[in-house]
Amino acid sequence: MHRDKTKVIWIGDRSIGGGSPILIQSMTNTRTEDAEGTIRQIKRLEEAGCDIVRCTVPTEDAARALKTIRSSIGIPLVADIHFDHKMAIAAIENGADKIRINPGNIGGRDRLAEVVACAKERNIPIRVGVNSGSLEKEIVGKYGGVTAEGIVESALDKVHMIEDCGYDSIVVSIKSSDVMMSVMTHRLIAEKCMYPIHVGITESGTVRSGSIKSAVGLGIILNEGIGDTVRVSLTGDPVEEVVAAKLILKSLGLRRGGIDVISCPTCGRTQIDLIRLADEAEKLAAGYDLDIKLAVMGCAVNGPGEAKEADIGIAGGKGEGLLIKKGEIVRKVPESGLLAALKEELDSWTD
Repeated sequence: MHRDKTKVIWIGDRSIGGGSPILIQSMTNTRTEDAEGTIRQIKRLEEAGCDIVRCTVPTEDAARALKTIRSSIGIPLVADIHFDHKMAIAAIENGADKIRINPGNIGGRDRLAEVVACAKERNIPIRVGVNSGSLEKEIVGKYGGVTAEGIVESALDKVHMIEDCGYDSIVVSIKSSDVMMSVMTHRLIAEKCMYPIHVGITESGTVRSGSIKSAVGLGIILNEGIGDTVRVSLTGDPVEEVVAAKLILKSLGLRRGGIDVISCPTCGRTQIDLIRLADEAEKLAAGYDLDIKLAVMGCAVNGPGEAKEADIGIAGGKGEGLLIKKGEIVRKVPESGLLAALKEELDSWTD
C-alpha cells in the first residue's frame, strides 16, 4: 500500500507515514487569540479521540497564543497559515508542531525560503495544502477547468518549491469538494509522490451530508491504501468530525478500539422504543474503551441471531428484551431496565 512506503514524518511525538497508524485530525473554530476557549475545545476533541489539532494563525496575537495552547494540550498542534510568512515563522517560534501553508500565496520564493529555513532549524514539518478552489488561473486555463490533473500539478509544484529550499519534511494535502475528483487526485498523487498524504473532502457540508460525502470519498481513498492522516470537514461542532472519522476508519478495519454499536433499522414488528434505546446505548458505549461489538435489535425475527453474533446484545420483544452475552442468553429484562442491565455488564466486562 502507498501509506506503507511513504516517508516517515514526526509531528510532535506522533509519527505518520511508513505504515504508521492513520491519525485523525480536526480544526478548532474558536478564535485562536482566545487561548482559554481554544484549549477547552481542544480538550473536548482529545476526549473524542482526536490525534492532531489545527488552529488558524491570522494575527500576531494568535501566534503568541500558541505557546499557551501547546503547553496545555496533549496532542500535536498544527498552525494554519495563509498569506503572511511572518505568521508562519511566529507560529514555529511559539511551539507549533507543524505548519500548513500554500507556498503559492505566502509572498514569494524569498519569503518561502525564510519560512522553510525556520522550519528546518527546528525540524518542524510543513504541510503543503492545495484545494480545487484555490487552483492557479494558469493551471485552470491549461486544463480547461478544475481537474484532478491540474490539482496534482499544482501540488507537486509547491512540493518542489520547498524541496528547492533544501527541505523534505513535507506532508501533502490535495482536496476538492467533488468526491470523485478527490478520489482521482489522490490516485494520481500517490503515483508521483512518496510524502505522507493528509486526506479529506473539503467543504463537504453539514454534519449529515458532509459525513456521507466524506464516508464515500475517504472510504474509497483509504481502502486503496492512500492516506496517512484524515479530517472529515464538517460545518458544525469539530467533535463531530472526530466521531465521523473514527467510524470511517473502524468501518474499513483501519482502527480498533472502542465499542462498535450495530442496530437494526426497525420495522412494523418492533414493539419496544428501539430508536431511543439504540441512541442511548450508543451514548453509553462511548464511555468505554472496549474493543467489542454491541448489538441493539428490535424483534424476534433477526434480533436474537444478530445479537448472538455480537459480543453483547439486546434483542427486543414486547415491552422487554433479551440480554445476550457471547452468544448466550443471560436473562430477560423489562424494557425499562435494559440500559441499566447493559451498563452493569459493560462495567464488569472482562475478555
